[in-house]
Amino acid sequence: MTDSTTDTALDRFIRGLPKAELHLHIEGSLEPELMFALAAKNGVKLPYRSIEEVKRAYDFDSLQSFLDLYYMAAGVLIHRADFAALTVAYFDRLAADGGVYAEIFFDPQTHTDRGIAFGEALGGVLDGMAAAEQRHGIKSKIIICCLRHLGEEPGLKMLAEAEPFLDQIAGLGLDSSEVGFPPADFERLFAAARAKGLRVVAHAGEEGPAAFVRDALDVLKVERVDHGIRAIDDPALVERLARDGTTLTVCPLSNVRLCTVKTLADHPLRRLYEAGVRVTINSDDPAYFGGYLQENYIQTAQALNLTRGELADIAANSFHGAFLSDAEKAGYLARIDAYVREGAS
Repeated sequence: MTDSTTDTALDRFIRGLPKAELHLHIEGSLEPELMFALAAKNGVKLPYRSIEEVKRAYDFDSLQSFLDLYYMAAGVLIHRADFAALTVAYFDRLAADGGVYAEIFFDPQTHTDRGIAFGEALGGVLDGMAAAEQRHGIKSKIIICCLRHLGEEPGLKMLAEAEPFLDQIAGLGLDSSEVGFPPADFERLFAAARAKGLRVVAHAGEEGPAAFVRDALDVLKVERVDHGIRAIDDPALVERLARDGTTLTVCPLSNVRLCTVKTLADHPLRRLYEAGVRVTINSDDPAYFGGYLQENYIQTAQALNLTRGELADIAANSFHGAFLSDAEKAGYLARIDAYVREGAS
């Protein structure tokens, strides 16, 4: 069998494999074409003259270099319909990649700090999620994130603004610049979120050390860790993650593009998996990092020599780690079992 035939078969297997995405920033799915279309519609002047010029700016050397562009681009999102269009476009791609469920991140402060009403922005994303379920049958939930570089007080203000919408929000997350903003700085915010019945997650161990993963668990009491790859530097922590069944929402292509690992072949995902850690594969900010869910799966599988059985196991982890009822999880897991049992090729 030729390499191209093997790759085609692998691509087909992964595309057909039922899977969930648990680490996706909806603003990070803003493709340059939509960015320019919304800028033109809304009269927003971009610092780039063409789509090609924007794409050339995607040569990031750190998380911060990406975030600078990310926040600038989000400025084209102004009206409820803009947020809906962004969300629908993401779910169209997820459906094409064989995704059947998603829990997406949304950064309210990115928009409220520039005068967009909380309900206008959130409402647009929820509209897009509803449209995706109707169009593709993909169910989803939303997790609002605190921008850690702004500090805890603005995060508490954001949580208060979210109060009227909590019945439509699944959880609270923590994202943006990690270095210099340890999880422990947000203890009150996360305690308040838990008291309101929100599920809690946090970015930790992407650029920050393994100690940040530990603090996210012990101080913020998160239910899963976003990224978490630096846990590999602490064998005792890896053992704990495996023992406790803690899910890591790993984003392989993002880690390469932001230089937290040199190449996919160097990525610790396989070592974490073999240590018994519940790892998942996700796309993070796919418009900027070179691939949506399918591309992350296939490139990671090729770089780390993941077998079909291992890929199915990782896909199953995405449902084990989701904020779903046991019955809902069982339904999705049965779909994976049936797919593998039928000998999909």
